[in-house]
Amino acid sequence: MKSLLTVVTLVLSLIVMQALAFADLPEPKAKPENPNVAAGRKAIEANDFKAAVGHLTKAVQDLPNDADAQSMLGYSYRKLGTFDKSMEHYQKALKIDSSHRYAHEYLGELYLDMNQPANAEKQLQALKKACPFFGKCEEYDDLKGAIEKYKTKK
Repeated sequence: MKSLLTVVTLVLSLIVMQALAFADLPEPKAKPENPNVAAGRKAIEANDFKAAVGHLTKAVQDLPNDADAQSMLGYSYRKLGTFDKSMEHYQKALKIDSSHRYAHEYLGELYLDMNQPANAEKQLQALKKACPFFGKCEEYDDLKGAIEKYKTKK
């Protein structure tokens, strides 16, 4: 029993010492963003959705499993009024990452644009599960506000 305690103490000491030795190393840098994603993001910020579609279409060809790029492409198509393409890319984003909060929010907003509030409510419920703080996050609040605004217009 005494030897087991000694071994456990030794192992824990080595782990602590290793952690202390590497504590001052910088965090690894995130890999650089794809240039087409970056250009698409800038175009969205400038409300140039046609240019965003061009850049993000190239981005999803290079990175078909990038849920962010798929969601941004869906957003750009929605802003241009091309709802079928928007739906396609939101669904691709959610197939890649079923908890992708932006895709759920924007898909909910697309459903409102298509006069389908019941489907928007489903996305709100999905966001409630996807949000880390007991169903509270910016995307949830934004979609909830959009649904409330939609209901007051009808």
